[in-house]
Amino acid sequence: MTPNATGRPNRVAPDGSTHAVADRGLFWGNRGQLLDAGGHPARHHRGRLWIVCVLEFHGRQRTQWQPNRLTELYFLDEPTALAAGHRPCGECRHHDYQAFRRAWEQAHPDDARGAREIDRRLHADRLDDDGRHRTHHEDLATLPDGVMITLDDGFWLVRGASVHPWAWGGYGPPTTRAELPDVVTVLTPEATVATLRAGYDPGAHPSASDSDPESVSGQARSEISSRRPPRTIVGDPTPITEGQGP
Repeated sequence: MTPNATGRPNRVAPDGSTHAVADRGLFWGNRGQLLDAGGHPARHHRGRLWIVCVLEFHGRQRTQWQPNRLTELYFLDEPTALAAGHRPCGECRHHDYQAFRRAWEQAHPDDARGAREIDRRLHADRLDDDGRHRTHHEDLATLPDGVMITLDDGFWLVRGASVHPWAWGGYGPPTTRAELPDVVTVLTPEATVATLRAGYDPGAHPSASDSDPESVSGQARSEISSRRPPRTIVGDPTPITEGQGP
């Protein structure tokens, strides 16, 4: 794990923890204002609105890591963000949010409609009474694509017949579901698992492809480079362009 140049713990793992890691990933997002007046991390989250955004949106730019503003967090991909308890942004990812909302309503037909209800239900599912990341157990064979599990102190993405080991820079060579225990510990909140089962398709890192598991690492890095926007952001030693979400 290579530290980032700023030392800011703004990279998010599937269990919602934050770390100072160089790999930035395909998405950013936030869970409210996390810094104190001096610009130091002071809290895990603030409020129920936890979203995941695209890196570029209408050319907007923002100064990174500022007190009294939403604190920028980065995710390898959308399954990572969903596992950490986030949902698609309704502005910069309007199409994806609508797809997520439709699948959510199909999975939870008795819930009240709207973003606030989604955030309320998600908040209860993603944290336990002590404020720690909530997990649950399910049969691996029945889990839908896009779910993240934890096993042997590592994180794994469920995708098709395979399970892919997670790392900050991408996924490693996959193994089959049959090679893992029948019952696994799930990181993705239960309400989100139901939404994935109802048909929501999250944007996974290209290294999660089953096509050539022996060479995914190099392939992933080349594909990420081609998909990233030009980089320029005020306040980061390495200039970058990031999209601004709500």
